[in-house]
Amino acid sequence: MNQPLVSVVTPVYNGEEYLAECIESVLSQTYSNWEYTIVDNVSKDGTRALAEKYAQTDKRIKVHTNDTFLDIIANHNKAFSMISPASKYCKDVSADDWILPECLERMVTVAEANPSVGVVGSYQLSGGCDKWYLRTDGLPYPTDSFSGREIGRKSLLGKLNVLGNPTSNFYRSDLVRRNCDFFPNESAEADVSAIYNCLKDSDFGFVHQVCSCERLHAGQITKTSQGFNAYLSSKLSDLRNYGSYFLTSAEIAARTEELLDDYYRFLAIAVVNFRNDKFWNYHKKRLQEVGHPLHRGRLAAAVCAKVADLAFNPKETVGRILRRRKPAPSSDAVSRPTAAVGNS
Repeated sequence: MNQPLVSVVTPVYNGEEYLAECIESVLSQTYSNWEYTIVDNVSKDGTRALAEKYAQTDKRIKVHTNDTFLDIIANHNKAFSMISPASKYCKDVSADDWILPECLERMVTVAEANPSVGVVGSYQLSGGCDKWYLRTDGLPYPTDSFSGREIGRKSLLGKLNVLGNPTSNFYRSDLVRRNCDFFPNESAEADVSAIYNCLKDSDFGFVHQVCSCERLHAGQITKTSQGFNAYLSSKLSDLRNYGSYFLTSAEIAARTEELLDDYYRFLAIAVVNFRNDKFWNYHKKRLQEVGHPLHRGRLAAAVCAKVADLAFNPKETVGRILRRRKPAPSSDAVSRPTAAVGNS
């Protein structure tokens, strides 16, 4: 009876294939004081029927169906807007991911022990089939609370990568409620921007064990982000919007140049690979939005450097071509990894 209420949310669109495993993972939690809202974004498959079937078996589960289709970030914000006013914490679980049994218990424990913490992260397994890797490592064990300023600073400078994705994080509900849109922009990486917003005036907690699993598959938004390398523009955007809270002016300027160098090296590869108009229109738009319109001279210089690299490293060039032509392994079947949550 003394457990604080946790609002769990799952925004979903056409998620029938994986949703049952996601819901079962919430039902299997060792922590019991939670409510669970599944927000169906006018799915065309059996998502709604599946969610409602589970809602009939457990009164803590509620299903909301949108009147009209929303884009993915708007649907997340819709879900966040529906958390209980009585909840102290909020947990997002993507419909194609799942959380391990002790996830909520461990995260609540860290948050309750450290009242200044606004976001709690954890280790996460990411992958599919027999290929899995560990995400969000790098913080010293066994410390479970860190300065929000330092985490924001090191993350913006590219020295730390622990902010994870929605399923790996846990938020204080008052931080979720204080803005109309918890995810503050329309980019695919808006969840990271939301964490920077929280870390401006709260600290970062961390559970030193695997608490969630991210399923990589062709239909997820992560794959789209990787195809366009949307992370580059999002890093520039976050640096522009939140850098002043965590960095000096000199650090912001230096980091901006580092990111732009990375960006133009990536674009140079795109020129060599003859990427299509959709790709170029996306990056022209994003560079304009983050205050650094496409500079053709800088791009030309990066292309010349790339061509020279290819010319003077023929063995590596041939290897890249052969790797590109090699068929990708099938990812039709994705199974749960054998790793389980253990004591830290």
